[in-house]
Amino acid sequence: MPLYEHTFLARQDVTQAQVETLMKEFSGVIEEGQGKVTKQEYWGVKTLAFKIKKNRKAHYAFFNIEAPPAAVAEMERRMGINGDIIRFLTVRVEGLEAEPSVMMRKQDREDRPERGGFGGGRGFGGPRGDRPPREGGFRGGDRGGDGGSTFRARPPREGGERPPRDGAPRGPRPPRDSNPGSEG
Repeated sequence: MPLYEHTFLARQDVTQAQVETLMKEFSGVIEEGQGKVTKQEYWGVKTLAFKIKKNRKAHYAFFNIEAPPAAVAEMERRMGINGDIIRFLTVRVEGLEAEPSVMMRKQDREDRPERGGFGGGRGFGGPRGDRPPREGGFRGGDRGGDGGSTFRARPPREGGERPPRDGAPRGPRPPRDSNPGSEG
């Protein structure tokens, strides 16, 4: 039987108990279609990257499903009708993970690499002292000469200032009308 990972988002104003009821309802739909939900996880309320149907947050729920495609299609059809579900995604996979998903694993603070202070440890291999010295750029006194900067000023023209566009000297501008919409 095909294997699926399914995630759905429920509105932020429903309770956790209502989300768990939805999870039972949709796992029942899978079981009606001769499939089984091998793992269910409630990930909690998380902030969305952008508003979805006027919601800034959503309850996340996750299923590992082993079911025929018709059962998954029926579950998705019912989710589309349900007003509490704002999004869902089903992905067919080659194998299901038995251990808790990444969202459920607790990451200990000691396992994380230590971050350096301001500006350190972000893709440069460590604190500022571990980085190679900068070449060129706009720093302190290296603005002139051949400091390696990619900015190059245009050499001055021979005649000095740039000539007018049409070849004739420009005079002062005419005064602007204080009320341009009225004729009168």
